[in-house]
Amino acid sequence: MTELFRLDGRVAIVTGASGGLGERMAHALAGAGATVVAAARRLDKLEALVQQLPGSGHLAVQTDLQDSDQVIALAATAAEKLGAIHVLVNNAGLHKPTPVAVESLDLYDQTLGVNLRATYVLSREVAPHMAAAGGGSIVNIASAAAFVGNAKVPSAPYAASKGGVVAMTRDLAAQWAADGIRVNAICPGWFRTDITAPMLDSDKGKVFVSRQMPFARPGRLEEIDGPLLFLASEASSYVTGVALSVDGGLVAS
Repeated sequence: MTELFRLDGRVAIVTGASGGLGERMAHALAGAGATVVAAARRLDKLEALVQQLPGSGHLAVQTDLQDSDQVIALAATAAEKLGAIHVLVNNAGLHKPTPVAVESLDLYDQTLGVNLRATYVLSREVAPHMAAAGGGSIVNIASAAAFVGNAKVPSAPYAASKGGVVAMTRDLAAQWAADGIRVNAICPGWFRTDITAPMLDSDKGKVFVSRQMPFARPGRLEEIDGPLLFLASEASSYVTGVALSVDGGLVAS
């Protein structure tokens, strides 16, 4: 049964791979046999990552997801150097919690640009390569914020962008099913990363999480591995258009 989750011979792009969930997902995909194209702005972090990944042939591609030309070039580089694209993980995201009353339109535009527009552009660019390879899997990383509001961590643009990702996931899944391309989303709740650790490890943060989620704790990075490999691999060959919550019960509560 474990063979269902293998990705040997597959090429997988992961955006936002320089840290946090993106870095972890690159390791998970490579561990399952994929050749990983790691993309983010911090080239030094990407180069260090690809050296650590199991297997060989992995690529580090410096990409600013706010620049659509760079997003388009990322897909072209992956296809040119590795010959195909089978898996895309649209993980890169921008989240700067700010009350609407003092939030700038520039921040709104930047947030939707990275979280929603770049996801759309990169998906559009890889789809022909996946169709030519006989199909593929796009995994969009949305958020529990697509389904619940949070006055203590206010970020209307982030919530709007992730809600848009979930809706777009369903539409692309319907459009591309005939080409053998599955499009699904993972909606994480609170995960402990270098960025979130100071908040989650504080006394207030622990109380906040324990009250918000039935599991009463943030997710561990390795807890993203199973959902990701399920959606990226043939284990989910009859699954498309799904938004899978990986949130310790946050949305359920």
